[in-house]
Amino acid sequence: MDNNETPEVNYLANDYKAPLNYATVGQRFLNYIIDLISFYLLFIGLTAAITVISGNMNFANALGEMNPILDRLMTLVLFATYVGIVEGVTGGKTLGKLITSTRAVYEDGTRIEFSTGFLRGLSRAVPFEAFSAFGGHPWHDRWTDTRVVKE
Repeated sequence: MDNNETPEVNYLANDYKAPLNYATVGQRFLNYIIDLISFYLLFIGLTAAITVISGNMNFANALGEMNPILDRLMTLVLFATYVGIVEGVTGGKTLGKLITSTRAVYEDGTRIEFSTGFLRGLSRAVPFEAFSAFGGHPWHDRWTDTRVVKE
């Protein structure tokens, strides 16, 4: 074989793994926006349902009068838990990923387990974690050895 020739690849071999086609930063940002909107719709719906079922308007008022810092922290943890549970149950999908045809997978391309999806979600609760996405490989991916890929 000449130095300029590329080796022949056997795509049918059992040990061949196709290179992963990573999601773009734009797709990942869109995933985040869609997931955030779906989280707030679910949260507002649950709050309204609890208020109506209990007949206690103080529940909704108490949420509205919460300390702004505590409100942000609670919302951050709830959003991370929501995303973690959804990714865990669906093997790496959220509503945003479903719409953009992407999925969270292990770095070798295999489907993630529930525990990994949940850890990815909880990793998002770390302060300033969202800013790590500007580097192209967010902390919640690094810490769980996962990537988001196009399907």
